[in-house]
Amino acid sequence: MATKYDLIVIGSGPGGYVAAIRASQLGMKVGVVEKAELGGICLNWGCIPTKALLKSAQVFEYIQHAADYGVKVDKASADFGAMVKRSRDVAQGMSKGIQFLFKKNKIDHISGFAKLKAGKKVEVKAEDGSTTDYSAEHIIVATGGRSRELPNLPIDGEKIIGYRQAMVLEKQPKSMVVVGSGAIGVEFAYFYNSIGTEVTIVEYMDRIVPVEDQEVSKQLERTYKKAGMKIMTNSEVTSVDTKGKTCKVSVKTKKGEETLECDVVLSAVGVSTNLEGIGLEDVGVATDKGKVIVDDYYKTNIPGIYAIGDIVHGPALAHVASAEGIICVEKIAGQNVEPLDYGNIPGCTYCQPEIASVGMTEQAAKDAGYEIKVGKFPFSASGKAKAGGASDGFVKVIFDAKYGEWLGAHMIGANVTEMIAEVVAARKLETTGHEIIKTVHPHPTMSEAVMEAAAAAYDEVIHL
Repeated sequence: MATKYDLIVIGSGPGGYVAAIRASQLGMKVGVVEKAELGGICLNWGCIPTKALLKSAQVFEYIQHAADYGVKVDKASADFGAMVKRSRDVAQGMSKGIQFLFKKNKIDHISGFAKLKAGKKVEVKAEDGSTTDYSAEHIIVATGGRSRELPNLPIDGEKIIGYRQAMVLEKQPKSMVVVGSGAIGVEFAYFYNSIGTEVTIVEYMDRIVPVEDQEVSKQLERTYKKAGMKIMTNSEVTSVDTKGKTCKVSVKTKKGEETLECDVVLSAVGVSTNLEGIGLEDVGVATDKGKVIVDDYYKTNIPGIYAIGDIVHGPALAHVASAEGIICVEKIAGQNVEPLDYGNIPGCTYCQPEIASVGMTEQAAKDAGYEIKVGKFPFSASGKAKAGGASDGFVKVIFDAKYGEWLGAHMIGANVTEMIAEVVAARKLETTGHEIIKTVHPHPTMSEAVMEAAAAAYDEVIHL
């Protein structure tokens, strides 16, 4: 294994490993330092294993409602341990896939904890405590994030848990309080509720999934309440008493203090960056509020050192980290690259119904001073959605009334995470509402709802 590289990447998550592979394709000699499993949090403890759990929950729900489709199934039950095992097996398989890609692209995997040193060097501390110095002309820091801990909600891994523990609990809890209703919170709330756990969601803001369009929030709250979840908005967990057999959760609401009792509390209040102990201060890399300061091509203030992913300003999403990694290494390689358009990043949440969005919400468009045209098409009017037994939700689109620019799209429903890419591509190509209306969509599909919503914005909708 070489000690001198063209590029060293610290971290092998969806930012780090993608940057490494692209750099290798461009002819660089690359080493990747990873202290845990290849693939980082996303592949091992985030995006992939959670989707495996959610699929198990969805299959169980299908079986419970089999009679709706003319299928008789007797006494189906959720095997929590088997669901967890399947999820871990999927994650391990994906991590092995990264090992294969590293081998294929002649990338060195350097196992250990990395620390930046002056003179474009990286010190790697192995598990046995030994250290080795490596040097590279370029170093990309892609160390990602972890569960954010609130002072009044310290994660103990047993009664107060983060997302990692939520994926591998030894037994299914009878009751759970989920603190926070972002993507992590509502996904785990759906999973546990669907297999029989009594779930309460506590959200500090005035609505769940607060970054989404208001109508999406309302729809998800309706669906979740119908599924038996308790939703507490404008509420704050002030303390958790874990001394007894159960957790006693003190919640401050507009009506006063309320105490909830549950087996487990899931803290899903966001992500903290992994910047500690990696030598940023030693080499003088500038940071601000827990994020590394970078330019449009991810250069830090120190020549030869770059940063991407959750540790820089921007959405903490796997696909954003990957895009940043590719832009970064292509710029290093001297290619003509454009900065990433952070206004055209899709966001996806994989609860049921799924949520997908891109661009401005209706309120944000109004606040920005646009005169807008808004179109909405409910899946209750979609033949494919009705045939599939998934008619909850809608597609909502927002256009600038003056020029027809597609300002935003917001979807909630079955498989909408597979539909949002159409909007992202259309916005990239500066497609107008009229062009979408005239783009023939296949029938019957869920994707027809995008065309119908655009038509609704211009009073041309057929099926409403």
